[in-house]
Amino acid sequence: MKRNSLRATEQRNPRTRGLDKQSTLAILRALSREDAAVAGAVARALGSIATAVDVAVRALEGGGRLLYVGAGTSGRLAALDAAEILPTFGTPARMVEAVIAGGRPALTRAVEGAEDDRRQGARDVAARRVNRADAVVGITASGATPYVLGALALARSRGAATIGITCNRGTPLARLAQITIVTETGPEAIAGSTRLKAGTAQKMVLNMISTATMVRLGRIYDNWMIGVALTNDKLRARGVRILTEASGSTPAAAKRALRESRNRLPVALLMLAATLGGRDAERVLRAAGGNLRTALGKATKGLRKPNG
Repeated sequence: MKRNSLRATEQRNPRTRGLDKQSTLAILRALSREDAAVAGAVARALGSIATAVDVAVRALEGGGRLLYVGAGTSGRLAALDAAEILPTFGTPARMVEAVIAGGRPALTRAVEGAEDDRRQGARDVAARRVNRADAVVGITASGATPYVLGALALARSRGAATIGITCNRGTPLARLAQITIVTETGPEAIAGSTRLKAGTAQKMVLNMISTATMVRLGRIYDNWMIGVALTNDKLRARGVRILTEASGSTPAAAKRALRESRNRLPVALLMLAATLGGRDAERVLRAAGGNLRTALGKATKGLRKPNG
């Protein structure tokens, strides 16, 4: 294959030739120089990312799911982001899921050939009963991973919204996805090792999609993690701080509200802000679709406005 026919992420990087002859510090400087370009590549894709967020919000508001699909590094990054949604935002367990080529074993070791199986990608997505209510995100640095293409083709045939994340333009992914997010990170410091710049860009994009989606769904209040699961001492202390700052209450009152709400921060804040009992706070929150700001607006006019 001629060099100019290679996708950018597979090409040799002229800036890092001779890397194996460099000192440790010189190697690190070269990696750092390459990494510095990633944020700019992601920033140039913000318009597409915003469109993807709006699609994800509509799917989740309508009772659908957000499903990530990837292979290798892309699949592991997808699994990482999906795994962190529930404890960070207090979402239902199956609201955001990840599917990785090769299944669970591929999270910790390479499963050779799994990414090449387009039919398996379709089967794995079909097994999740994907339908028109869902949004499916295919993640592939090259934009041509068969497993991901098979998954997106199946999702699209079932009416699901399809989003693609890639680091190359003009790829098969763009022809399948209704929305394509392209972060052009170029050749890697080590030719073809897309766990480097491409992986960093994918992680940033996934962070943006999931975080902005959860903000839009009301899983954040101001910039506090109001849905965070209070599962250890550090997080329980954080919960008390959030309640104290957001409601203007004392730490003692915040601890009492947390205890009475069974460590559910949104319920506890409603109890403090609107002088509600636990059951009434739950009812108001449920009526607001879980959106705390909406619930607070309906329940009280006396909450001190947050900064910003």
